[in-house]
Amino acid sequence: MAKTKILFVTHEMSPFLELSKISEITRQLPQAMQERGYEIRILMPRFGNINERRNRLHEVIRLSGMNIVVDDNDNPLIIKVASIPAARMQVYFLDNEEYFQRKQVFADEKGKFFEDNNERTVFFCKGALETVKKLGWAPDVVHCHGWMSALIPAYIKTAYKDDPTFKDTKVIYSLYNEDIDFSFDEGFSEMARTGDMTAEDVIHYSDGTYAAMYKGALAYSDGVVLAEEIADKELLNIVKKHDIPVFELEDHQEFENYYNLYEQFSSVELETEVEA
Repeated sequence: MAKTKILFVTHEMSPFLELSKISEITRQLPQAMQERGYEIRILMPRFGNINERRNRLHEVIRLSGMNIVVDDNDNPLIIKVASIPAARMQVYFLDNEEYFQRKQVFADEKGKFFEDNNERTVFFCKGALETVKKLGWAPDVVHCHGWMSALIPAYIKTAYKDDPTFKDTKVIYSLYNEDIDFSFDEGFSEMARTGDMTAEDVIHYSDGTYAAMYKGALAYSDGVVLAEEIADKELLNIVKKHDIPVFELEDHQEFENYYNLYEQFSSVELETEVEA
């Protein structure tokens, strides 16, 4: 029997970038699942404060060279890879000189949110799916972590729904207490469209706020994981409004619960829920 394939998409991961609890979970969870026999891939942006020499990143020539269209502009995508020897895992990094070659991650040294974070988000989400296609690797489950991956569920369920790589893919979205607040301009949802997506397909993202990113992500996800106790009542209300299974897996050390979760989502029908 073929191994279940799980794609992890995140904007941070230890030891490369540590901003929040996301980095800890995305470091430990993929390894735990790989040790249980799953085939995994991990994708994240190559932010400028990730030291290439120390982390031994190198370009993957066969994957690089694509152009990702953002707001009618072609943007070259460079793919780099690094290994975590102790875990026998590889992490793929999406790089672009204009979007990621800066020392700060989401805000400048004065704490101002980068004006092009909307473009960076679209580039990362489009680029992630195109990279997986080029790998020729069809994931059974895509597990998204962090607001920067919030367009991926919509892309998989609309623009890529008939693509052989993603046509049978289930999407899980993890919610965290991310200490960030922003609002993209009103043109974000239009910019986010790709392929044959319509305005209706991105309507949940239309006001461009932090909450709207989650509204959109959950509207297209097959399940949501509460990876920690969510303090934001607005986020909890968003979860309640979507008729999808909710899994409270706050103790991420108990990886058996994640294993059971993936087993259910990688099967044809989701029949029961996992309890923390």
